[in-house]
Amino acid sequence: MKIASRLADIKPSITLAVTARAARLRAEGVDVIGFGAGEPDFDTPTHIKDAAKRALDAGMTKYTEVGGTLQLRKAIAKEMERSHGLHFGADQVLASSGAKHSLFNIFHAILDEGDEVIIPAPYWVSYPDIIKLAGGRPVIIETSAEHDFCVSPDDLRRALSSRTRAFILNSPSNPTGGAYDLDRLHALREVLEEHEDVLVISDDIYRRLVYGGFQFHEIATLSKQMAERTVVVDGFSKTYAMTGWRMGYACGPRPLITAMATLQGQSTSNPTSIAQAAAVAALEGPQDCVEQMRVEFDRRRRRMVDLLRAIPGVTCFDPHGAFYAFPNVAAYIGRTPKGGSPIEDDVALCDYLLDVGRVAVVPGSGFGAPGFVRLSYATSMENVTRGLERMGEALAALG
Repeated sequence: MKIASRLADIKPSITLAVTARAARLRAEGVDVIGFGAGEPDFDTPTHIKDAAKRALDAGMTKYTEVGGTLQLRKAIAKEMERSHGLHFGADQVLASSGAKHSLFNIFHAILDEGDEVIIPAPYWVSYPDIIKLAGGRPVIIETSAEHDFCVSPDDLRRALSSRTRAFILNSPSNPTGGAYDLDRLHALREVLEEHEDVLVISDDIYRRLVYGGFQFHEIATLSKQMAERTVVVDGFSKTYAMTGWRMGYACGPRPLITAMATLQGQSTSNPTSIAQAAAVAALEGPQDCVEQMRVEFDRRRRRMVDLLRAIPGVTCFDPHGAFYAFPNVAAYIGRTPKGGSPIEDDVALCDYLLDVGRVAVVPGSGFGAPGFVRLSYATSMENVTRGLERMGEALAALG
């Protein structure tokens, strides 16, 4: 059977692959501690689930408008005003089946063949592949832990070209937990305002999960020009522990949102009606559940970073947000397990940690950062402690 050639360069999600392999081992009775999945281990808050039940009982099981119900889009617009002071009309909001779907719609709405999108690395694994599917070309800017994994204005300026259509700003970041403070955002704004045709895609999915007194700022609020040229992407998966509900949204310029709605109308149509009712309850209901999860994530974050830094040869950036640690494990590349062959790269190291240490972590090369690994602390404190002990023992056994 002939498969479309555009899929030849597209890779399955490495995070999902690691999670699936760990799940298979567990099904075989192997005690595996998983740090791979990027989803909260908490249940969806009760008031959100109750809203979905009420929607079912009320017969809210039919098609809605393609971009979501008016009630949901107004609730999202109100959230943007409450959180950022940004003013969007309901026609500037598109609800989709997850923030990933929102990003898919954006890239397919703005990119022609060969258009460029600038991505700071390390990056979320799906950015480059979705851009390629839309006919675009990812342009990668390297960052470093020494600079908080934030792109510098000079590097951004060098990466911009006449073919640049968009710049992705993911703050806090998956996989590093790095985030941009106000000064860094203003420095990027000054560069971006020199290129009026470049769209800023502000992926804010982790914006409410920040730690250590870090203050989140939305780049669209920094100037009128940025407000007019930014599309804000957010969702419910991380903040409200609603990964399986598949609800995300984009807010931005009307022409772009209209184009995205046209695309969505010919692909998925509306996001699930029942999930939309739950999303309204999430935005309009009590928010103490979000703070409770954030506080617990912060406890685990500090514990995980301390334990990682205690492993000889491992260095680890202190994440400002999200729920990931991204340690440098390059010191263990090239070492040899007992009776085995030298470990060639971070992928092989992750295989070793799973096979020998029974710990599932994600190789950094999938995020554009070979020599690193990603660990999610969206798991219990017990798992954090036991898993890092196993990881340390497995690494110590390498010759």
